[in-house]
Amino acid sequence: MTVYLNFRAGAVGGGVIDPYVLRGDGTVKPVALATVDWPLVGALVTGRNVVFGVHGFNVNYAAGADTLGQLDKYFAFGNTEVFVGVLWPGDSWIPVVDYPFEGNAAMKCGQLLAAFCARWFAQAQSLSFVSHSLGARLVLEAVERLERRVRVVCLTAGAVNRDCLVAEYADAAANANAISLLASHRDFVLKLAYPIGDPIADLLHDDHTPFQPALGYGGPTPPTPPVVHLPWQIPDGNDYGHLDYMPPSGAAQNPPTPPKWMQVADFMKRAVQGASQTWP
Repeated sequence: MTVYLNFRAGAVGGGVIDPYVLRGDGTVKPVALATVDWPLVGALVTGRNVVFGVHGFNVNYAAGADTLGQLDKYFAFGNTEVFVGVLWPGDSWIPVVDYPFEGNAAMKCGQLLAAFCARWFAQAQSLSFVSHSLGARLVLEAVERLERRVRVVCLTAGAVNRDCLVAEYADAAANANAISLLASHRDFVLKLAYPIGDPIADLLHDDHTPFQPALGYGGPTPPTPPVVHLPWQIPDGNDYGHLDYMPPSGAAQNPPTPPKWMQVADFMKRAVQGASQTWP
């Protein structure tokens, strides 16, 4: 069974709420998740390495539970680790056009996640994060505010400015022992749509540099902090688009050829376990 942390007020869109813990199978329809009683929450993580998985923009409750549940099953962590899927409202009833405003939701969830960890996950052995797309902003917001060092941050297809690790979220980079990144020049969402949507977001958040390419397109601005590990650029010949990084919701079981997201999941797993990193 997968553990989830739910920040959502509704199944589609809606506001951000104080998070609570769910547990069950998010890969079935309808999802089979039950609330974990607060006195039992600490026992889920005590003495274990927690790995938070954060989905990206335009993902509703059921799709997020499915995608992160599939990722948890693929990771197949042992008893020393526990995966926690983060369900957050980065979507709306009118898809895509709300992107410039979803940074607010990501930042608010990151702030609440840091507070939640301080209160409920203090006995965890370590904290690590893996994310896709706009989930990078949620992760960096949390890491910046955590009162303890983070073991690993792994950001894939990050929909956040490429200079974020030395500018807006330099404090987050300083609070992580290791950072792994994946970027692709074949990600046309980040190449074409991000430069359109992000200047509008810049008007809402004057703390980050305007008109920057996305981290998940060109990789970080050099010189990078020493905690950032190579490699981060996926070769163009691998043809990784924005939706190739995470298990798609409702995907067929046991496809005839391994889907692209499995190579990303392997990269994430090596990152959080401190193994030598390669691509693929």
